[in-house]
Amino acid sequence: MYRRDAKGWLKHLDFMVLDLLTLQISFVLSYILRHGIHNPYAIPVYANMSIFLTLFDLVIIFFTEPFRNILKRGYYLELEAIVQQALLLEAFAVFFLFASKSGENYSRASMFLMGLVYIPMSYVIRIIWKSVLKKNRREGGRSLLIVSDLEEAEKAIASIRLNNYGTYRIAGLVLLEDDPTVPEIGGVNVVANLTTAIDYAQKQWVDEVLIALPENGAEVSENDLQVLMRDFVEMGITVHLSLNQVVHSPGRTQIVEKVGDYTVLTTSMNYATTRQAILKHTMDILGGLAGCLITAVLFVFVAPAIFISSPGPIFFAQERIGKNGRRFKMYKFRSMYLDAEARKKELLAQNKINGGLMFKLDFDPRIIGNKILPGGTRKTGVGQFIRNTSIDEFPQFFNVLKGDMSLVGTRPPLVSEFDAYQLHHRARMAVKPGITGLWQVSGRSEITDFEEVVRLDTQYINNWSMGLDMRILLQTVVAVLKRRGSI
Repeated sequence: MYRRDAKGWLKHLDFMVLDLLTLQISFVLSYILRHGIHNPYAIPVYANMSIFLTLFDLVIIFFTEPFRNILKRGYYLELEAIVQQALLLEAFAVFFLFASKSGENYSRASMFLMGLVYIPMSYVIRIIWKSVLKKNRREGGRSLLIVSDLEEAEKAIASIRLNNYGTYRIAGLVLLEDDPTVPEIGGVNVVANLTTAIDYAQKQWVDEVLIALPENGAEVSENDLQVLMRDFVEMGITVHLSLNQVVHSPGRTQIVEKVGDYTVLTTSMNYATTRQAILKHTMDILGGLAGCLITAVLFVFVAPAIFISSPGPIFFAQERIGKNGRRFKMYKFRSMYLDAEARKKELLAQNKINGGLMFKLDFDPRIIGNKILPGGTRKTGVGQFIRNTSIDEFPQFFNVLKGDMSLVGTRPPLVSEFDAYQLHHRARMAVKPGITGLWQVSGRSEITDFEEVVRLDTQYINNWSMGLDMRILLQTVVAVLKRRGSI
């Protein structure tokens, strides 16, 4: 799922902090210009106004998104954005004084001066800070694969670097001409051609693809482009196509925007607005903090139980595949014996998930305390208990805080499972993996067909909303409580 400007607040948190500081400085200077050198925060009506101005500014930032594309804005548009923000602040301030019936105790001149000070001060600070950021550009957190030809490739690479603004790291170049004598262009490795591009993207970390071709350049048919785009999008990868090569993809989300200095048509399975992304990220942070606190409490009780039953590490870290192929370490309370991975091969024949792309047993003897007694009786122990109660999952809240995972998403596969994925399986990696998800609350114990897992995961991605996340979280809590009640 594509998040257009998804990290707008996070990426431009510096601008938000600078704006709030500028507003408070303007507030103090306007008071001094009107009343002399005194402390406005010592006067109740002014102290209240300073608090509400901060809250108003945060509301304006959230709903009007004044920092979207701020690094790409010119001088005039920047001034226009600041004036608009200042007028909204003044209007909110007047409304506050009217609603609180304290207007007669507040200087109208001071309020007017605040706007006059705020506009030029904010303008100068933003221009200076933008200049600093542009001089210290670095590769960002989204992996971009460029598809181009010999004629356009160097221009496309230079464009992304020039207009990167900390957004992309270039994963490689797909050169449409199959020319082994060209190993790299502009310092970027040629990693595939038109035939092998999908195979490369399927095994590597690729978040987005830019298809940048000249109007009269590479000899690639519209059908080839359509197939290429379809396969990328089917894997959950967002595709940006320069408008001189537009191909319509029915049934997909398509928006026009800028990537580098290219005007592109962006195609993806779905996309989240800035506000939606902020809400989801905020929920992840708050949930992650709460989960980590609960994990710390659980550790006091769980750690001795695990160590007594199976001496060794309390936590288990395993390499998993995250969003669009990014690798990360996922943490759990250890619920299995130390030789669990070595014993897995012996149990593959008992895997209840068809196709072998996910591993699940009805009764796993590798779990701490699990034994099959003479006569076939099954005995469980502490490992099964912490699994049945989902206690083993709690350390993943640390993964959520790190940004590797989300509270709700798709479950991250093992590296070996991911390597065996077919094209459409990779679509489930289009979002951050989650602690819980749609297929888990849809009867995970009963689902034995991996294709059904993929169907539910892609259904989640295509229909994502904050409301859906909230419903899944509530259903997860109910499901966990039911499992604990049945123990």
